[in-house]
Amino acid sequence: MSVKYKRIILKISGEALSGSTGYGIEFETVNLIADQIKEVKEMGVQIGVVIGGGNIWRGREGVGMDRTTADHMGMLATVINSLALQDALERRGVETRVQTAIEMRQIAEPYIRRRAIRHLEKGRVVIFAAGTGNPFFSTDTTASLRAAEIDAEVILLAKKVDGVYDKDPVKHKDAVKFDKLTYLDVLNRGLGVMDSTATSLCMDNNIPIIVFNLTVPGNIKNVIMGQKIGTIVKEG
Repeated sequence: MSVKYKRIILKISGEALSGSTGYGIEFETVNLIADQIKEVKEMGVQIGVVIGGGNIWRGREGVGMDRTTADHMGMLATVINSLALQDALERRGVETRVQTAIEMRQIAEPYIRRRAIRHLEKGRVVIFAAGTGNPFFSTDTTASLRAAEIDAEVILLAKKVDGVYDKDPVKHKDAVKFDKLTYLDVLNRGLGVMDSTATSLCMDNNIPIIVFNLTVPGNIKNVIMGQKIGTIVKEG
């Protein structure tokens, strides 16, 4: 069974982990994600994961709070999510390492690029937590940065919708889905696939982004196999 991508970054929003609850961690959802990751890992794919923290805390929610402090709280939220996914994966026999951009040795490894690549080569799933370690940068930017650093072939941007639309498909029934976009399309039209910093970083390093629906079982495998699912963002 041949795969199209051998090394990937899977970007999961924090909201995706909350499932139907809208807040916190819904473990049924985490288990479904872990099942899909295990399936793809067993196909020989090297997997790095970046998880957001929006199901627990978003920096912009800290109204009146110092932005740096609020963002540091968001980074800690991503660590909580990362540990939850690590636990689910290891209960399935999948060797997993969490690496944090902010050092917290008692619960995870510090992020070291060469060590991360070595883990991937040994067949371990590596979860990159705590963002970039810097305030004012999103976990989308973390996904783009880690993808560039580990030479990932693609970023799989897992969402609750099945691609990129010209407007919110939940609010607008006439929303049009795009099958293919360029980085400049995303930036110029403000489509909100990723923030502008993350999109520009992907453009500079020619890293394709595939936006797809995570809630459909088997979709990660389908994307890895090269099926046309969701929306792909790449050079024109």
